[in-house]
Formats: sequence, structure tokens, C-alpha cells
Amino acid sequence: MENQLAWTLAACARVMRPVVRLALAMGVKHPHLEEMLRDLLLSEARRSWQAQGVKNPNISQLSVSTGLNRKAVTAKVRELGEALPHTEMSAAAKTFTLWLQMLAEHPEHRRLPVVAEAGVPSFETVARQASRGNMHHRAILDELARLNMVAEDEGHVEITAEAFVPAKDLQSMLAFFGDNARDHLLAAVSNTLGERAPMLERAVYANGVTLQDCEAIEQLVRQRWSSLHHELTHEMTRAVTAVAGNASGRIRVGIYTYYEAESAEPAEPGSGAPQIAQKGKK
Repeated sequence: MENQLAWTLAACARVMRPVVRLALAMGVKHPHLEEMLRDLLLSEARRSWQAQGVKNPNISQLSVSTGLNRKAVTAKVRELGEALPHTEMSAAAKTFTLWLQMLAEHPEHRRLPVVAEAGVPSFETVARQASRGNMHHRAILDELARLNMVAEDEGHVEITAEAFVPAKDLQSMLAFFGDNARDHLLAAVSNTLGERAPMLERAVYANGVTLQDCEAIEQLVRQRWSSLHHELTHEMTRAVTAVAGNASGRIRVGIYTYYEAESAEPAEPGSGAPQIAQKGKK
């Protein structure tokens, strides 16, 4: 048991280090993190008991599960607020993605009329299809223009970005960070706990390479991802359309690269030679 706790804490520390780096950069202090962690512990403890058939776990059960004293459990715990938008609900992201999918088959549609007569491709028709008519195309266009992803001129709009990365909007960037990292970790946690059939969660890595080679490898990944992205978008669009909103499943497929210069800190034993390895489950 001691080994299991040590291993788990070490893994959590690796996961949390980038999160702590972000938190410090954004001015988050220890009391904020402590309160958030307490709330998450209680929320997940409730979920765990409910999964075991206990609809309303009592104070003692929650205290034992979390290690929090009864006073902390009894105290009113704030609901985790929805301060960030849900990225999967973004009409702007859906419209931009559908437009990119159109471009893969019809490159001439990089520039579209904002509105057009029936049968002629336009931004209005793309936005209506992506949002299922739930948001006016002008509101979506204004949001994409605010994020510098499109340029509007004389009744036409042209796509100016290659991916929906709202770098000009910190709230949206944090929302994507939270959603993407969460689902990556959920896949890894599910695989580690053996909760179901293993999900795809793999990586290949190397050390002892130049930063120039790292950049070249990242460009290769970007090129391959562009092709896969269009295939996945097409298949997901087909799946969503087929059920017409009558299914409850959700799926997120992601990919990442990260590289940096080797740390000046002492290397771990055996890490001095170049290495190539792969990790994960499928």
C-alpha cells in the first residue's frame, strides 16, 4: 500500500506540475487551489459512492473517502462554477470546423459571400448548418472576426486561420486547455484503473536530439493531423446527423507534441544516451 501511494503521488505530481505553473502565472494562490481541491475531492467522492449504488453518501462516508474532517465535509461547499464556456458547445468552433471541412473538398470556398441566394454556398448556410439554426450567422461571424480567424470585406468573408485556436481570447484558450487536458487524462486514468476496454492513449518520445529536428518532427505531425482532422470531422458529422440528437455519447480525439531544451538539472540514472520509446495503451 505504501508503494501504491508513493507511485500515485509521484504520478499526480508530474501531472500537476504544468497546472501549478499555469496557476502561478495567472496569479492563483495556495488558498484558491486548496479550496478547489477540497471541492473536487468531495465531488469525486460522491460520484464514487453513487457509482456503488449509494445515492446520497453520508458525512462519514465522504470523510473516510477524502480524509477531510467531518467539519470540512459538513461545511457548505461551493458548487464548481461554470466560469469557462464548454468548447464542444461553441457555435463559432463548429462553424469554423465545418468550413475547414468544406475547404478540404472545395479549396475555392476559402472566400464566401456572407449571404447568398438559395443553392449558392455562403457563410450564412455554413453557420446555420453548424449551429443547427440556434444562433444567427452574424453573431458567429462577429465572434470569428474578433478572434482574427476570418476577414470580412464588401459582403464576403475569407477564412484566414488554419485551425480554431482562439489565441486572442484567454477565456476560450483556458476552456480548450481544460477540456482537452481533462479528456486526455480521463483516457489515461480509465486505462490505469482498468475501468473498461483500453482506450487509445499513446505517445512516442526521444531525447538526445536537436531542437531543429524537434521542429521538423512537429511539422510532420501537423501535416498528418490536418489530414486526419478532416476524416474525423467528416465521420463525427455523419454520426451526429444520423441520430438527430437522440444519443448521449460524446467523444474527443486529440493529438499533441511538446519539445524543449534538455534541463540543466542532473539527469536521472541511465538517461544520458539518446533514447526512443513509445508509451500508452490502445
